[in-house]
Amino acid sequence: MIRLLNTALLIIMLLVLAQCKTQKNIISPILDISNTNESLLSEVENLNTIAFGSCNKSDEAQPLWDDITATDPDLWIWLGDAIYGDSEDMNVLRKKYNKQKSQPAYKAFSNDTPIIGIWDDHDYGVNNGDSTYPTKAGSRDEFYDFLDIPEDSDFRKREGAYQSYKFSSVVGEVAVILLDTRYFKDPILRKKGVYVLDDNLDILGEEQWKWLEGELSKKADVTIIANGTQVIPKDHKYEKWANYPSSRKRLLTLIEDISSQVILLSGDRHFGEMSQLTLENGKTISEVTSSGMTHTYEALTEETNQHRIGEFTNELNFGTIRFYSDSTVLELRGDDNTVLQSIVIK
Repeated sequence: MIRLLNTALLIIMLLVLAQCKTQKNIISPILDISNTNESLLSEVENLNTIAFGSCNKSDEAQPLWDDITATDPDLWIWLGDAIYGDSEDMNVLRKKYNKQKSQPAYKAFSNDTPIIGIWDDHDYGVNNGDSTYPTKAGSRDEFYDFLDIPEDSDFRKREGAYQSYKFSSVVGEVAVILLDTRYFKDPILRKKGVYVLDDNLDILGEEQWKWLEGELSKKADVTIIANGTQVIPKDHKYEKWANYPSSRKRLLTLIEDISSQVILLSGDRHFGEMSQLTLENGKTISEVTSSGMTHTYEALTEETNQHRIGEFTNELNFGTIRFYSDSTVLELRGDDNTVLQSIVIK
């Protein structure tokens, strides 16, 4: 009997040890900054200043958060690459999101500032990612956990990461539309470093297009359309909406058909610039590309963009939008809150 009891105890101890070892290898769920983001969003009564940025490595120095905080934004928008996950392993993504949420300056900032955002390729999970990324559904959930999007949110009930928000401002109603240019994007051929254009390829997917058409049909005085990929610039050889000509034309036609003032936001490029385009009906739209919160394309000395306003910057940068009763100011800012580029639209 004693021998049997000893054997049973030994088996129990081995099972406990095995369970402990298993638990040790599991990455904990993404840390909750303060579980207040939803309430912070609901408390935005007057949207005066928006700050935004992209291309942020969680394991590198992040010197801009004090400068961003100093602009006193009512809202922060991630424009993609909030982390560089680049993995099909959700534990890898979760660990990097946890590290970002634990970053002291970001943690303090996000305790007081509502945060929304859209992903680009590196937080999606693969460089230049498209619809073929095999773990995109799980990655979307990790990204939404990072943003503290509630489990019962309607955003979680559909595929993809596209979202929309509405705020009041001194200029009236401001709509913020976040487009997902990864989850549904058709794969595209690239020969000798040049993308092969094909009018049959799509960047958003039909369900997202239908949703976007519905969002743009709603009344707004200013509409901000944010995603990771540049819309206006056409001249460079890298990822851009112009690689999908029918999608770009479709988007610009939708923008042309609404009375709202439209501001485009993009990231991805590892430098910052501003672009403007006059549409066929005479409407002018502006785009701010803010990219490079922890690293930039420092070697860049020249890149053609026929629509660029002013000069590009390859300093670390973030962007701001400031609403006034008679104008809207778009800025790119750098370390020490230096204004790197600025335009006024009315």
